[in-house]
Amino acid sequence: MENNIIVGMGEALWDMFPEGKKIGGAPANFAYHMSQFGFESRVVSAVGDDPLGNEILENFRGKQLNCLIEQVPYPTGTVQVELDEAGVPCYEIKQNVAWDNIPFTKELEELALKTRSVCFGSLAQRNVVSRKTINKFLDTMPDGEGQCKIFDINLRQSFYTKEILCNSFEKCNILKINDEELVIVSRMFGYPGIDLQDKCWILLAKYNLKMLILTCGVNGSYVFTPGEVSFVETSLVEVADTVGAGDSFTAAFCSAILKGRSVREAHQLAVEVSAFVCTQQGAMPVLPERFKLFNSEN
Repeated sequence: MENNIIVGMGEALWDMFPEGKKIGGAPANFAYHMSQFGFESRVVSAVGDDPLGNEILENFRGKQLNCLIEQVPYPTGTVQVELDEAGVPCYEIKQNVAWDNIPFTKELEELALKTRSVCFGSLAQRNVVSRKTINKFLDTMPDGEGQCKIFDINLRQSFYTKEILCNSFEKCNILKINDEELVIVSRMFGYPGIDLQDKCWILLAKYNLKMLILTCGVNGSYVFTPGEVSFVETSLVEVADTVGAGDSFTAAFCSAILKGRSVREAHQLAVEVSAFVCTQQGAMPVLPERFKLFNSEN
């Protein structure tokens, strides 16, 4: 069975901005951008059998974004978002919602067997139901040399534990983390007194990762692989908002790696794509053709 599908798995929700609501959730953002780069992608999540849930499904259909989203007897997830003066979002994430209760179905098992790469985070593992489903999906995926299991750590509020993080580190082969999250993780795991790069080398080696991506906001980003590191400065752009920029970075990087690009080429594309997304309102803008053409070239 050929496994070529790219999956974004976890939360599907509405970001409730002061000016109105926008569809959010890292898995959908990731899958949407992967589809823009020409990959067959899926969003895996759950929504409520309610108007907000129906609107999410209609929106995804309108974007021609394929999904495996169950409607469950819980309300569709919402997040209150407020932007500071720099356009950086602050979140209040509602609990006990649909995406906390993603079921592991026969259809999901069949999808896992066809999945080449997946992106998952820590937020969607805050509830035991979705956590078990995510872990079972990861365990069901076939092993392969070109497979990406990306853990985009995504620490939010208090919705994580050392156990969840440790288990996810062990199940992924690519870790994506930002500088603030790295400080939290290093305190939690007992090595707070060394510089950021050394912390990354420790995580890379300890969990036998193929790659570790460290983003540092305006201070650039790094990609660590065994024996080498890539650094790219952050592009200076006029920021509309930063919602979804990190997810577009992950998708651009993953798409380039899967197309056989070098780590440096993938890193450069990811930085440019995420900078563009920062200039747009919302997390799912249509990407300019120049980005898509880069990944379509041999």
